Amino acid sequence: MYRDHTKVIQIGDRKIGGGNPILIQSMTNTKTEDVEQTVAQILALEQAGCDIIRCAVPTMEAAKALKEIKKQIHIPLVADIHFDYRLAIAAMENGADKIRINPGNIGSTERIKAVVDVAKERGIPIRVGVELVEKYGKVTAEGLVESAMDKVHMIEEMGYDNLVISIKSSDVLMCAKAHELIAEKTNYPLHVGITEAGTLYSGNIKSAIGLGIILNQGIGDTIRVSLTGAPLEEIKSAKRILKTLGLRKGGIEVVSCPTCGRTQIDLIGLANKVETMVQDIPLDIKVAVMGCVVNGPGEAKEADIGIAGGVGVGLLIKHGEIIKKVPEDQLLDTLREELLNWK
Repeated sequence: MYRDHTKVIQIGDRKIGGGNPILIQSMTNTKTEDVEQTVAQILALEQAGCDIIRCAVPTMEAAKALKEIKKQIHIPLVADIHFDYRLAIAAMENGADKIRINPGNIGSTERIKAVVDVAKERGIPIRVGVELVEKYGKVTAEGLVESAMDKVHMIEEMGYDNLVISIKSSDVLMCAKAHELIAEKTNYPLHVGITEAGTLYSGNIKSAIGLGIILNQGIGDTIRVSLTGAPLEEIKSAKRILKTLGLRKGGIEVVSCPTCGRTQIDLIGLANKVETMVQDIPLDIKVAVMGCVVNGPGEAKEADIGIAGGVGVGLLIKHGEIIKKVPEDQLLDTLREELLNWK
């Protein structure tokens, strides 16, 4: 698989590429200058499973805030830079573990070289991004790849190859094609995602399809699910995508039946409560939430454990066998108790 042969890049105390686990990234939506709020959000993201965090650095104050933020967090920090090369340099001087730049909007070759020189001196990796490029009168996958490789070659000619490449697009199929093309041209690790994917609803669908296509081909070393919503939702979605593709173990998978006329409980509410309840339980098992006691036991056979609801009563099921009947209002607590004492 392609990702097994990419160049290993060290980002803080984490590694991507060379067959290392695919790391999950997100980006803070606080003002980076507000250290307290930014740290609080990063710590919550760490708890949810974020491996690498990126912060916008639009001002010199934000660049300087990175030093204090770094003291209080436990995952690598990437500085997101646009337009001003001096912010990239300041971010590295204040502890950024990686910088994200788009060489096309940084300015002259001399300014790009000034950034590269500091990165080289400090051993800080650069994520190289590109703008949408028109080819044959429109934006194409080929144009994205050519632009990315042009920028990479420019930095290589400056004597630096500690690089990660990102060629995101909001067009799912074009993005997938671009990744297929670039995987044949370079061994640099790839940061994969569908950019500007949209709201929680549309963004999750586009990201699941796009990342699914790309990752399942063995392409991609680190990912971000970009959503117009809370960053915590990005982590939850990324973890689920990786687990569904068999690329990450751990964490309880909750499956539930669609509602129908036989449903005798608030299945939608119960399934959501179970999904929330299991977030902090470190088991690698499947939990089923079924809507009726008629079909529930049979349909839950593929799960390790499950619950099924009836009129005022609920069943606890293990591998398709009923092991306990409890009042409906005790169903959730009974399931949690079983999971906490799982053997």
